[in-house]
Amino acid sequence: MVKRHVRLATTAGIGVFGLALALASCAPGVKPEELDAQLAQVREEFRAGDDQLAGRIDEMESRVSSLESEMQSLRNDFNVSMERMEGAVKFNVPVHFDFDKADVRELDKPVLDRFAEIVKQYYGDALVTVEGFADPAGSQAYNVRLGKRRADAVKGYLTTVGGLPADQVKTVSYGESADRQVVPGARGPGVTGIENRRVALVIDFGGAVRGAGM
Repeated sequence: MVKRHVRLATTAGIGVFGLALALASCAPGVKPEELDAQLAQVREEFRAGDDQLAGRIDEMESRVSSLESEMQSLRNDFNVSMERMEGAVKFNVPVHFDFDKADVRELDKPVLDRFAEIVKQYYGDALVTVEGFADPAGSQAYNVRLGKRRADAVKGYLTTVGGLPADQVKTVSYGESADRQVVPGARGPGVTGIENRRVALVIDFGGAVRGAGM
């Protein structure tokens, strides 16, 4: 990949050299030594540009490789699944809630810690949306409020413990939306329906990873 980009830049440089020679041959009074000096300067500028381009590509590839490693670690360590969308990535994290509760459980904090670190390192300019959900026990209106409380609780953890800026994280509730239930119809009390009492995390980066140029 690096060689391809450098080759393109070098080819462009050769084209400029040829153009310079053609113009010089048509211009009266141009001394050979002056032309040599000008071409030497152009060659040096293109050489520096090639080196700079290669360095930027190497840095980008390194960051992308590191990000892919972090994503794989999330999958392996926490069983996180991801959905790639245009300009965004949705993280279906195993963060669940007790029946009719909105407190972040201790066992769910490590995955939120890791998520916050990834956002800070790779998506510092992206918007994070915490989506809150409820099981279908209770009324729809109540479950929308409960889902919002859960999303707000996770936002609070990500911003206070995780260190994300408060204005970088927003919350939304989908309540008991039937098309978003992991186990359709499952509800509490007890552990039954816990799969539906959850949050999802969406990173909306608009197609750009900070520092990676992609």
